[in-house]
Amino acid sequence: MAVARRKTWQSRQVGSLLLFMCVSVGSTATIRYSVAEEMESGSFVANVAKDLGLEVGKLSARGARLVPEGNKLHFRLHRKTGDLFVKEKLDRESLCGKADPCVLHFEIVLVEPLQSFRAEVRVFDINDNAPIFLNNEPVLKIPESTPLGSRFPLQSAQDLDVGLNGLQNYTLSPNAYFHLHTRFRSHRPKYAELVLDKPLDREEQPEINLTITAVDGGSPPKSGTAHIHVVILDVNDHVPQFSRLVYRAQVPENSANGSFVVLVTAMDLDEGSNKEITYSLAQNPETVLQTFQIDSQTGEIRLRGPLDFEATETYDIDIQATDGGGLSAHSKVLVDVVDINDNPPEVTVSSVCSPLPEDSPPQTIVALFTIRDRDVRGGGKITCFLKEEDLPFVVKPTLRNSYSLVTDRSLDREDISSYNITLVAMDTGPPDLSTETVIEVLISDINDNPPVFQEGSYILTVRENNSPAIFIGKVHAEDLDLGENAQVTYSLLPPRSGDLSVFAYISINSDNGKLYALRTMDYEAIQNFQFVVKATDGGLLSLSTQVTVRVVVLDDNDNRPMILYPLQNGTLPCNDLVPRSAEVSYLVTKVVAVDGDSGQNSWLSYHLLKATDLGLFSVQRQNGEIRTLRQITERDPMVQKLIILVQDHGQPALSTTASLSILLVDGFSEPYLQFRSPPTHSLKVNPSTKYLVISLAVLSFLFLLSVMMISAIHIYQKIKHRGKLTIQEHFYDDCNFPNNLVQAGGNGSLSQACAYDMCSATGTGNSDFWFLKRFMPNFPFPHATADVKTEDSSSLPPDSNRNRSQGSECHSQVSDKYM
Repeated sequence: MAVARRKTWQSRQVGSLLLFMCVSVGSTATIRYSVAEEMESGSFVANVAKDLGLEVGKLSARGARLVPEGNKLHFRLHRKTGDLFVKEKLDRESLCGKADPCVLHFEIVLVEPLQSFRAEVRVFDINDNAPIFLNNEPVLKIPESTPLGSRFPLQSAQDLDVGLNGLQNYTLSPNAYFHLHTRFRSHRPKYAELVLDKPLDREEQPEINLTITAVDGGSPPKSGTAHIHVVILDVNDHVPQFSRLVYRAQVPENSANGSFVVLVTAMDLDEGSNKEITYSLAQNPETVLQTFQIDSQTGEIRLRGPLDFEATETYDIDIQATDGGGLSAHSKVLVDVVDINDNPPEVTVSSVCSPLPEDSPPQTIVALFTIRDRDVRGGGKITCFLKEEDLPFVVKPTLRNSYSLVTDRSLDREDISSYNITLVAMDTGPPDLSTETVIEVLISDINDNPPVFQEGSYILTVRENNSPAIFIGKVHAEDLDLGENAQVTYSLLPPRSGDLSVFAYISINSDNGKLYALRTMDYEAIQNFQFVVKATDGGLLSLSTQVTVRVVVLDDNDNRPMILYPLQNGTLPCNDLVPRSAEVSYLVTKVVAVDGDSGQNSWLSYHLLKATDLGLFSVQRQNGEIRTLRQITERDPMVQKLIILVQDHGQPALSTTASLSILLVDGFSEPYLQFRSPPTHSLKVNPSTKYLVISLAVLSFLFLLSVMMISAIHIYQKIKHRGKLTIQEHFYDDCNFPNNLVQAGGNGSLSQACAYDMCSATGTGNSDFWFLKRFMPNFPFPHATADVKTEDSSSLPPDSNRNRSQGSECHSQVSDKYM
């Protein structure tokens, strides 16, 4: 009969295993699997892809992964095939203890797009643990007067397996005094009682040795044994009697150690030491002994360790009362643990999408998480919300106890680059308990901001005559984006048609915006120019901004003054003739010069550097007019040489000298003498040649001086005897001066000869002379902006104007302009 019953249990066990190995998907969309414990690592469980309705390879493409509900993952997923395997050997007893069924929960998370599936695997028990007795050699003291049928509870055997594989029965070794009776009790394993069948006689047999065997229901069954030593005591007529057969107590699970639980009492009708009762916790499992303690004298039961309603809801405690004679009685205490709200909700974040692009649309899933509360029973409710306000995120429920964090408006990384989102999960208490979980979400950048220049336009300056490739300035633009989107590259835009080719003048460093002048600038050629700089970011769809840069060329004092008149080109210029009768401040001539620079670099001043007689002539500092300082005397040499210094106001100042010769003339009969002055050479010459030239010059000068003196004496005698001189017209007509009577320190000279005519007038008895200077009409002056004044009759002496008005007619007229 026992063999048939065991075969029936085995067939039921195999049928149940085959039934739960099938995969089922319930209405809550939870995928369920089942495995047997002790399966080796790598054992196949099921094909997840097939159960989810996905094609092979989709799990890998969507980044599938497993997220455990606890701290440890017991399975692994092969993404390419979708097969689910055991990660390590499973021990149901260490995973779930005595709980049955044993279910392991986890989530299957797909990333692209974000999606999750709840799954659970039930671990079935196998018979891998044999029943054991905590005390395998218990001692039982029984008085010899114990009546027949008395029962003596024995220690229960412990079997870690559950169901059919757990403890099923006890057997007792054959003997003449006792038989075994097995009993059941709630929330506790079966226990056995010795039942007395034959009266005891200490004198006949003081001790009895028994063997008890605990057998489970596995196939094949496993067993454990204990050896019971029965000691027969002398007569003790009364055993202790408890006031109740069963004691009940309720203790809150948050009670502190040492808290009072219940008081048990027992009485003994004997006298003396046989009446003294001692209380003890006998034949109890280890969990009871670690949680409760009893005062052996008073019978007070108090807490020894913490209570946890979620682990054990009810404790069944065996109490033993023993008198002084060794007689004992047993009672039961049932302790109900009262649940309180002492566990806050537990938040498990299964997936977070970070960094999140700032252009993500509303309702984008950011994170998936689940909430579990161990205190929550039927009707319990958990609320979840965000601690911070005004965040662009909201919490939405998906499945039971599953939630998603989604965006509810647009994001801007330039405004906020990251969020620390605090999730608050709160139960309904009382008291209300909550848990805060922080999720960090980084916002990734997109190229949505163009570069912005620091200034609306730039004005840079560069001094002329600069070195090529010199740094002249810098433009700078900033981009509010990040990474490559904020990397700014600078470039020059091509000029519009007809504009200055900026690429020939300016170069820009594309990395830092530094500008360089490629060639030497010349203020006289170009004073300013402008161009456009483009700043482009490094985004995939690049954005750009333009700015105008104006370059102003600063003038440098690099041009010496240029003499326009008198010309200093080394040809044969005319001497300026001045009558000896000229009044003070008589205008002799005017030095005209220009400077190619600008500003104060072009302001010119004129100075008399050298002169034959420094007290005879003066030079106006501002306009270069040469005037007489005093009356000309007979002692003044006929030839007056002047060197005029023309200087600008630059730093440092540049200058040029102009040389000219002035002839002092007495009368029209005086022969016109030509003088030669040796040219000034800046180049070095041979000493012998130098001495030869000096000798020739001295000889020529002495010769010319002698001729002039003879001519002057001859003219003076004629004037003295005649009294009145008849002036011949065209005394000198188109005279050509043979050499540099007007010399310059510059490079130019007159290229054409100039003629002097004399006009005479009668009526005063005195011989006055009026010298007029006539220029060639095609005089080759260079183009310049210098202001040149015109010499007219207003600058002549008063006497000359008077004589001219009396009817004298000049054979030639003065040109009305210098240039």
